[in-house]
Amino acid sequence: MLTQAPKGTKDILPGEVYKWQYIEKIISEVCNTFGYKEIRLPVFEHTELFQRGVGDTTDIVQKEMYTFLDKGGRSISLRPEGTAGVVRSYIENGMASLPQPVKLYYNITAYRYEKMAKGRYREFHQFGVEAFGSTGPSIDVEIISILSTVFNKLGTNEIKLNINSIGCPKCRGEYNEKLKEYLNPKLHHLCELCMTRYNRNPLRIIDCKEEKCKEHTKDVPALVDNLCGECAEHFEGLKAGLQNLGIAYNVDKNIVRGLDYYTKTVFEFVSENVGTQGTVCGGGRYDGLVEACGGVATPGIGFAMGLERLLLEMESRGIHIPEPKGIDLFIANIGEKAFKFAQKLVYELRNKGIAAENDVVGRSLKAQMKYADKMGADYVIVLGDDEILNGKAMLKNMKKGDQKEVSLESISQIFNK
Repeated sequence: MLTQAPKGTKDILPGEVYKWQYIEKIISEVCNTFGYKEIRLPVFEHTELFQRGVGDTTDIVQKEMYTFLDKGGRSISLRPEGTAGVVRSYIENGMASLPQPVKLYYNITAYRYEKMAKGRYREFHQFGVEAFGSTGPSIDVEIISILSTVFNKLGTNEIKLNINSIGCPKCRGEYNEKLKEYLNPKLHHLCELCMTRYNRNPLRIIDCKEEKCKEHTKDVPALVDNLCGECAEHFEGLKAGLQNLGIAYNVDKNIVRGLDYYTKTVFEFVSENVGTQGTVCGGGRYDGLVEACGGVATPGIGFAMGLERLLLEMESRGIHIPEPKGIDLFIANIGEKAFKFAQKLVYELRNKGIAAENDVVGRSLKAQMKYADKMGADYVIVLGDDEILNGKAMLKNMKKGDQKEVSLESISQIFNK
């Protein structure tokens, strides 16, 4: 067991970590372009935060969180997502006093004890964006456009956008009564969990993944067709904004969020690619969440996306991720004096931003050359007593095979051109 990672976790090895770095770099660049700043959060929080911020009736809180008592007897949970922690930080650090909207993004690990599946782990990586302090649909459009830009830059622009509106507490309360009236004759056909949701939170029945529930809820009256005037106007503003930016969308009346503090806009980006069909990321507006977590009522909207899921999508589409540059120069040496000279020269070159290597395990010259070839070094020089005495050595191009004499003193200039 000591030599096996816990179930649901995965090492990201040097041979693949460059893919993650590539995606993270693009995400960071896009977010900064849009004026969003990175926030870094604790890995664990007080359990109550997630009970309020995620919802104590959700599967995440009831079944999937890693929760424990610390040495002070406090209930602590590893974060199952990022939004609740960002909201807590917004409140605790007085960000309401900053110029609004406050625009943040994060790239975190998160933890859920759930069933294993392809691309799904118990420790996973999540990229998310949150914006606080803007009530109109313009910020909704901006949030969605961040994702559209990321997907375009990654070459996954075929992922489709679905949008919906779940209204406000006023129109949702009226809708819930219509929904219960519709579902009442079908109640005995629903799964056990949905039967308990009927009185507590009937909206979540629409989102059930059980086939028998999906069959009996496919023709339910749509919440988006029962919006109050303000929510209907907001939704029209969202659609007009997306059209203005040329972002294609589809209205999916079955996208819901089952918690009271979610309001108006909800959306998903969905892949129809064979083998990776399904939701790539999702988000929505949560105008009641900051208040539910103990802050002053503040509008908010955000999204979250699993990076494992995104990588799987890119690989399935055959999208090439460029590998990083390898070793510029390998310095082979013959003898102790040459080793010390090579060691010092490599140090100096590295300080000038040149990727240089020398032998550190005492290989023979032949073995050093083989090692340089395996490491993909662009160039090699061999140092012995004569080269050190003369201050010159032969620089070999490992790809072309040609070589030329160079000055050891000015060798860095060759790579800094």
